Amino acid sequence: MLTLAMAAACAVVLAIVFFNHRRIGDDDDPSETPDVIEYMTMMIGVIYAIVLGLAIAGVWEGRGAAQEYVRQEAQALHEISVRSAVYPAEVRTKIRADVDAYVSHVMDTEWKQMAEHGTLTDRGAELLERIRRDVTDYEPQSDHEGQAYQPLVDQVALVDDARSSRAGSAGATMPGVVWFGLITGALVTVGLIFTLQIRRSFRELLLAGLFSALIAFLLFLIWDFDAPFGRGIADTAEPFLTQFPHLDLGG
Repeated sequence: MLTLAMAAACAVVLAIVFFNHRRIGDDDDPSETPDVIEYMTMMIGVIYAIVLGLAIAGVWEGRGAAQEYVRQEAQALHEISVRSAVYPAEVRTKIRADVDAYVSHVMDTEWKQMAEHGTLTDRGAELLERIRRDVTDYEPQSDHEGQAYQPLVDQVALVDDARSSRAGSAGATMPGVVWFGLITGALVTVGLIFTLQIRRSFRELLLAGLFSALIAFLLFLIWDFDAPFGRGIADTAEPFLTQFPHLDLGG
C-alpha cells in the first residue's frame, strides 16, 4: 500500500508537469517567477512540515501508550499464572486455564473487534471476571498461601486497569477534521510547486517526484500509526506472544 501510494503521488505530479509543459509556450521564461511566490511557497511548505511533524509525534505517542498498556496487561496475567503456583493443584490449574482462555480470546477475537469497531467484547470482560473470582474466592489455607493472596489480587486489578486503558486506545486517535487538514495541506503544498514553473529537465522532475513521494510516505506513516490495534498485530501484540508462547495466538 505504501509503495502504491508513493508511486501514485509521483505519477500524478509528473503527469501534471508533462502536460503543463506541453501547454506552455517556448518563449516562457521560468526565471520570471516572482520572488513573493517563491517566498510564499517556502513558508507554506515549512508550516505544513511542522503540522506533519506534530501529527506524527501525536500518533507515535498514542501507539507507544497502547503498546505499554498491552505490556502491562500481559505481564500482570503472566504474574497471576506464575504466582498461583503456591496454591493447591486444583486451584492453580483453574486459574491458569482461565488466564489462558482470556489471553486466547483477546488475541483471537477481541483484537479483531478492536480493529474493526474500536471496542472490546463482553466475553473478554466475563473471562476477566472469572479470573477475579478464581483469585478472590479462594481462602488461603496456610501462611505461605496468605502471603501470595494479596499480590495476586493486585495483579488482577492491574489487568483490569490495563484492559480499560487498552479500550481507550482501541480506536483511531486522529479526528476527521485533522485528516481533512492534512490531505488538503498536502494537495496545496504539492500544487504550489507548479507555481515555480517546473521544466521537464531530469533534475526538476526528480525533485518533484521525490517531494510528492515524501508527502505520501509521511501521510501513510500517520495513517498506519493512527490505529495501534487495527493495522498489523505483530508489534503491539508482542508482549502477549512473548509471555504466553504455549498458546496459538493471533490465528
